[in-house]
Amino acid sequence: MKIKHIFLLILLNGFTLSISAQNNAPKAFQFAEHQTKLLLTETAKTKTAAAKPNLLSPRTLNTNGDLVIVSPKDWCSGFFAGNLWFLYEYTGNKFWKEQSEPFTAVMEAEKTDGGTHDMGFKLYNSVGNAYRLTHEQKYKDDIIQAAKTLITRFNPTIGCIKSWDHRKEWKFPVIIDNMMNLELLFEATKLSGDSGFYKVAVAHANTTLKNHFRVDNSSYHVIDYDPETGKVLHKQTHQGFADSSVWARGQAWGLYGYTMCYRETGNKTYLQEAEKIAKYIFSNPQMPADLVPYWDYDAAKLGNQPRDASAASIAASALYELSTYSKNAKVYKKTADKILNSLATKYQPQPDSARGFLLLHSTGHKPANSEIDVPIIYADYYYLEALLRQKRLADKKPVINAAGHLKN
Repeated sequence: MKIKHIFLLILLNGFTLSISAQNNAPKAFQFAEHQTKLLLTETAKTKTAAAKPNLLSPRTLNTNGDLVIVSPKDWCSGFFAGNLWFLYEYTGNKFWKEQSEPFTAVMEAEKTDGGTHDMGFKLYNSVGNAYRLTHEQKYKDDIIQAAKTLITRFNPTIGCIKSWDHRKEWKFPVIIDNMMNLELLFEATKLSGDSGFYKVAVAHANTTLKNHFRVDNSSYHVIDYDPETGKVLHKQTHQGFADSSVWARGQAWGLYGYTMCYRETGNKTYLQEAEKIAKYIFSNPQMPADLVPYWDYDAAKLGNQPRDASAASIAASALYELSTYSKNAKVYKKTADKILNSLATKYQPQPDSARGFLLLHSTGHKPANSEIDVPIIYADYYYLEALLRQKRLADKKPVINAAGHLKN
């Protein structure tokens, strides 16, 4: 069955989008401004109470409902700065620029941290958005240096960037999440003229395409490689239900990552892969009617499983961009509109609650009993990005990336 027909069946199965649902941005950003002011206050209070000056950014709520803030070393540390930049972008209010800058300045120091593959999440989502909106030279320099640091983790024999260090169970683990860090490398080539970053990104995308995906176009979470030979040693999970299962956020990372890779390279293989992943996600019989998935598609069969709003917001953002490249544009856009409408009507907290987060019901790492059915900062980040993309499509305006190039 063609992708378009599958999506049409889903969208017609009890769903009617109202006119207002097709532009969620005005109400959602009004709510986001209100909530984020609260989150700024709660972050400052929590930092003072903890007496730990290295803590920076809000990440989630603990089981008692208390705010959890993290240091710049944490992979989630760059998202809040990005959220503040998104608020500045939408409103044009300098208040949000002023709030963004200190959170971004702290992240700049992470550009030389070679112990993590999460340079994109940390630096590009904070400093990258700062450069895109201000074009300040220091942010450009930071992006290039962060990319230089990231490629030190690349193994040419394998053709991938290593994800985690110091894991006894794996020699050279590569996770599907790592696709999200490639945008930093593509950007660095544009900003510096050095094609080496581009080549590493393409190699990583190609190797991941070859080894991470099953016949049905779902992906494994972790592939472990032999660093000496490049041979695949294990295909496993870390945050999913089982090695053979389909972790919901991992599928969203793949959808977003290959859509972005098509934008940056024009390689139609990446576009086709993004469409295949979208088909898998939205034709999955375990996908709930509101298009906000359970944390793992196979675990969902057991019943009584938590949702993952972060997977939904990532997928929505990806679908808006994918709609600008694909023949299935209308279907992808309607699907993304549907997701945003669900998030806005069923997953937002009441104003002045949830310590200022924007979305409830995300799941971080269920096998570790961590961050289950709570707000998580990256869900908010991709929700705001998706809202901005929805608005740009409604306004028929292109998205501009950090280097000033088109980014839908």
